[in-house]
Amino acid sequence: MDANIKKDLQKIACKVRMGVIEGTYNAKSGHPGGSLSISDTLTYLYFNKMNVDAKNPDDCSRDRFVLSKGHTAPALYSVLAQKGYFSTEELKSLRHIGALLQGHPCIHIPGVDMSSGSLGQGISAACGMALAGKIDGKSYNVYTVLGDGEIEEGQVWEAAMFAAHYKLGNLVAIVDNNGLQIDGKITEVCSPEPITDKFAAFGWHVITMDAHDFDDIDRAFTEASSITDKPVAIIQKSVKGKGVSFMENQVSWHGTAPNKEQYDQAMAELNAQLKELED
Repeated sequence: MDANIKKDLQKIACKVRMGVIEGTYNAKSGHPGGSLSISDTLTYLYFNKMNVDAKNPDDCSRDRFVLSKGHTAPALYSVLAQKGYFSTEELKSLRHIGALLQGHPCIHIPGVDMSSGSLGQGISAACGMALAGKIDGKSYNVYTVLGDGEIEEGQVWEAAMFAAHYKLGNLVAIVDNNGLQIDGKITEVCSPEPITDKFAAFGWHVITMDAHDFDDIDRAFTEASSITDKPVAIIQKSVKGKGVSFMENQVSWHGTAPNKEQYDQAMAELNAQLKELED
């Protein structure tokens, strides 16, 4: 990946993480841990991969995105704000009564292609979008992000079987494999491992990637684009809470909002990272 593009993406991703912290702090609730672990991937998709335009959010030829792990909406909202779908000031009203941005993605929000939150349903909707595109002869691609805890849901595997059966080569599912879910380590709650082997057994082309290395992210999505005869599953190894030292790899930050002291520390760390990238 070009060094300048990579640095630009790193800076945007840092701002996206700031938006996650801003939103959850002001909401006094939300899910920062898993939002931070997908921030780099969402940044890459919206700023380097997908055909989307904030000025024309309903363009029928646009690529589609479904956040199947809908509780990590703070990351999606932050990326959409950075992309220009709405003001970053909206992030401060996250989850407030009457506000645009609620706890899970809603289809009335500019840039949101599907309401989601009930785990397992997002990938099913993404399959429907991909099949519709195939039937209609459209060239758009559909991307969806799932949690590694989410794939304990049986509906995920029904969708996986469906996607392979209909040869949805325009569908890419990204599994955020940060190893933690609300009740603890995925290996202790109800292990979905081996994740790569399971998707391969269901007939998907499987790719693994480092979720926090833009060179590797670029490699993975470039490979995904070359596959047109079957759906692609990208299993991304990530760090829950990535970018904020005291949140990293801590299951307690799955669904806990930072207090004022924690907010100040998190924002100071992220501002320092941004400054280093801008120097």
